[in-house]
Amino acid sequence: MLLAIDVGNTHIVFGRFDGKDWEAVWRLPTRAYATEDLLAAEYYSLCEQAGVEPNPLKAICANVVPALTEPLRLFAEKYLHVEMPFLSFELVPDLIVRYSPPSAVGADRLANAIGAIEKYGAPCLVVDFGTATTIDVVSRERAYEGGVILPGVELALNALASRAAKLPSVELVAPSSMIGKDTQSSLQSGFVYGYSGAIDTLVTKISEELGESPRVVATGGLATMFAQHCRTIEAVDMTLTLDGLRLIAIR
Repeated sequence: MLLAIDVGNTHIVFGRFDGKDWEAVWRLPTRAYATEDLLAAEYYSLCEQAGVEPNPLKAICANVVPALTEPLRLFAEKYLHVEMPFLSFELVPDLIVRYSPPSAVGADRLANAIGAIEKYGAPCLVVDFGTATTIDVVSRERAYEGGVILPGVELALNALASRAAKLPSVELVAPSSMIGKDTQSSLQSGFVYGYSGAIDTLVTKISEELGESPRVVATGGLATMFAQHCRTIEAVDMTLTLDGLRLIAIR
């Protein structure tokens, strides 16, 4: 059994793979001050509630929060009794990384690329709706070519609400009309349709640069909603990052 951990700036995702499928996937808020003991308490509580055996045979982690590296390492060593590698470009030697420097590519983006190549083939693009909205580009040569980084949708919405006194924070859903008839629907139109249009434009221009039509897959918390409004997104895969980690752990 494998435990894969995807640590983002907003959420930590624990995924348990039983050899055939993800038997459990849990999403928790990221707390940069978490200790190995707090991580263990949360993890073992989730396992108990789900009625699953907590101790894995192997573990692997994609972490973009440096303050959590040591607590995560101690959590694996002290409680899981396994050595847990942290994903970096050195762990994926079969993936050509054309990024400068290669070490600057986020671990989650490497996992996305590996998962997408295996599940969807190359060339492919991964649109990840996380704290930042990112697009990862994998060429036909199965090389990580780079990508695009935008402010995350929820991050941008909260920032706007905090800086503009008369603009409220709103639920991120598509309004019935493109033309907002009040402040709430105007914000919803701008963020839902605006970001959807931005994604479609970026995907189109990236495809023109590649000179071909890559498969486009979305992942991350808001992927399902935005896929309904982005004409370029062909598939939604909520376990793509975990699957990339799983494939790297197997190799």
